[in-house]
Amino acid sequence: METIEQIAMTPDALEKTRDATAIAVDDIYKSFGSQRVLDGVSLTVTRGETLAVLGRSGTGKSVLLRLIIGLEKPDSGSVRILGQEIAGMGIDQLGEVRKKMGFLFQHAALYDSLTVEQNVAFPLQHHKKAMSKSEQGDRVRQLLAEVGMEGHLEKMPSDISGGMQKRVGLARALALEPDILLLDEPTAGLDPISGGEIDDLVLKLQAEHHMASIVVTHDLHSAKAIADRLALINDGRVVIEGSFEELQKSDIEFVREFLGHS
Repeated sequence: METIEQIAMTPDALEKTRDATAIAVDDIYKSFGSQRVLDGVSLTVTRGETLAVLGRSGTGKSVLLRLIIGLEKPDSGSVRILGQEIAGMGIDQLGEVRKKMGFLFQHAALYDSLTVEQNVAFPLQHHKKAMSKSEQGDRVRQLLAEVGMEGHLEKMPSDISGGMQKRVGLARALALEPDILLLDEPTAGLDPISGGEIDDLVLKLQAEHHMASIVVTHDLHSAKAIADRLALINDGRVVIEGSFEELQKSDIEFVREFLGHS
């Protein structure tokens, strides 16, 4: 149902408001066997906004990302990406939607047999075949420069640190100029300094590219640094959603316990 404010808008302004919603997860349920992982989760993320999804291990945070990218299907509920419902899509149509999403895996997930340069070029070679090799090379070097890895093109993933691998993973996630960026535990396994550098990089890239981003993390400090809003999940449900300051003011026992131990 439209609000009074939306009814008063011009058609063009109303369409822009609708278009601003990049990710809309509505009343999602997901079980694996007898275990219910998500229990009526609803979240939205607009363009240019970063939402951090927090919670204990095994609360469905990574499953939520897999649903958003279409690697899993919900038992019920809706997942809309850039206005399109993805649940019933065929593989080809889903592939087109995925081109608009960049994904940074928890462990960077670089191809061990490819150099840094080849890892970042991989999505371009498969999805931008109209680009010449020279254009692809220029794009790869630009992306690696954005993440501070321009001096490591010929290195193998095994030759660089975990933090550097995350940087390369970010460059690869941005290769197709996505509208949406999904980050799964971007600071996991990193020391505080390297983790802080990744946070700064995510903020920089968000400011430059104006994407809608979801960050799944256990790292409350990181979430506070990079997210506009935070959603805390427990037992498959969103317990609270809002700014860090709003979470701090909550009198919900689980929220206070989570903040106190994070």
